[in-house]
Amino acid sequence: MDFHKVQGAGNDFVLFDLREHQKEFDYGNFAVSVCNRNFGIGADGILLVLPSKKADARMRIFNSDGSEAEMCGNGIRCFARYIFEKEAIKKQEIEIETLAGIIKPKINLDSQGKFISVTVNMGIPILSPDKIPVKLEGDRIVNYPLVIGGSELRITTVSMGNPHCVIFSKEISEMEISDLGRKIENHKIFPYKTNVEFVEILNKEEAFCRVWERGAGETLACGTGAVLVAGVLQGLLNNVAKIFLPGGKLVISWQGENQPVYMEGPAEIAFSGTIEDIY
Repeated sequence: MDFHKVQGAGNDFVLFDLREHQKEFDYGNFAVSVCNRNFGIGADGILLVLPSKKADARMRIFNSDGSEAEMCGNGIRCFARYIFEKEAIKKQEIEIETLAGIIKPKINLDSQGKFISVTVNMGIPILSPDKIPVKLEGDRIVNYPLVIGGSELRITTVSMGNPHCVIFSKEISEMEISDLGRKIENHKIFPYKTNVEFVEILNKEEAFCRVWERGAGETLACGTGAVLVAGVLQGLLNNVAKIFLPGGKLVISWQGENQPVYMEGPAEIAFSGTIEDIY
């Protein structure tokens, strides 16, 4: 079985095209083995390319712990570039079926037809607690005080097809986020766990973010759509902002209530290879 190692802003995946290999197997355990950085290929997750009856292709994504995610902005950009460059699909807007619905990434090319980036319509952010889901009362959870280990954190919760918990802080580059991220990810108020973003506001158009990703731990990029939404809701960021992460920069835009979030960023196919037996 051929594979492709791909990454978007350092958030890396191993992509398998299974459209001609329909045999079902335990994708979760397979992801754990493949993503192991010492004994496998190494990645934050795996992407599966599958046939779809209502889109150009269907994407399934499994985290490095074997859990399945609904969606991933970095992953779908890589998925879209693979479909565009490796297949006969040459339209620049590609329809991809995910557990979060049909997502339509757009391939951006220069005047010579060379790949520049991918822009993803991430859909309208979900703010209702029961749909994120988060077990708290209210119309939305913005700057809510959550006590972890005796310390109070201010959280804002958003779903971009998967749950996010955004925390604004200062000097996050030196912060130890692994213990805190794990505790928040598994907190009882998040029935399906959550991604956690620690964000430092640089100015109204720029922010720096570190991510504790649900099912993968600290990664180089994730959750930037939720970051912008949380920043706009609190008046900390403009409707268009650059989000800097350890793995690179993403440009996010959101024009407010009932409007979709757009993400523009890189997508790279790093290398390809063959794994002998995945069953």
